[in-house]
Amino acid sequence: MRLEVEKMAAFYASPLGRMAAERIAARIGTLWPDADGLDVLGFGYAGPLLAPFRGGARRVLSAMPETQGAQPWPEDAANGSVHVEDERMPFPDAMFDRIIVAHGLEEADSPQRLMRELWRVAAPEARILVIVANRRGMWALRESTPMGHGRSYSRRQLMRLLEAGFYQPTASARALFAPPIGLGVITSAGEAWENIGRWGWRGFSGVLMVEAIKRVYADPGAASGLKVKGTAPAEARFSTPPVDRKGTDVT
Repeated sequence: MRLEVEKMAAFYASPLGRMAAERIAARIGTLWPDADGLDVLGFGYAGPLLAPFRGGARRVLSAMPETQGAQPWPEDAANGSVHVEDERMPFPDAMFDRIIVAHGLEEADSPQRLMRELWRVAAPEARILVIVANRRGMWALRESTPMGHGRSYSRRQLMRLLEAGFYQPTASARALFAPPIGLGVITSAGEAWENIGRWGWRGFSGVLMVEAIKRVYADPGAASGLKVKGTAPAEARFSTPPVDRKGTDVT
């Protein structure tokens, strides 16, 4: 059972939750500075991360799993929230150009089938960004945060899951190096914690983030022995240093 939407909302309304959303959104912004004219989907509890795309995107929707519960989103405009089943979403094939998965994978009954359904609704060459709790990080140990619920992942596990679902990973990053403690000295210095953590203890971030491109030449439900080819790597970067074209971490 997923963490209830009311508890998600309460966390992201707290100083610690606002800091977490700001730091993750900042990393997303370096990868996807805009989504002008594109269709964007957030799955799980992604509302705090979707706001930057509302100004230029053609469509921005927040798909909230039925076992989590849904709430209206955004608060200041027409509702863009949709109540969905993990494995049967009410969207046509190949609809979305950008997909952000946040608090969506860790508590899914079947991560593999969820990723197949997201593959179905992704447009050809669409980019998906999966954000999960880092199994080595402090945040995964704190049940007072959403990152402390469900399965946490290592980077290798997440990459394998994406590759098995017919996605080509193109870049990865880490975020949330601040301790998961709601003290003012922590929440007011989120950017400083990120700068220190990326150079001092990169392996212990609160979340892992992997971008991948949908492979368009085979149905992910096809036989596992089907031979496929890779797609061209994305040019976007999480940060100034070059992105390894095989999906290696960027600082």
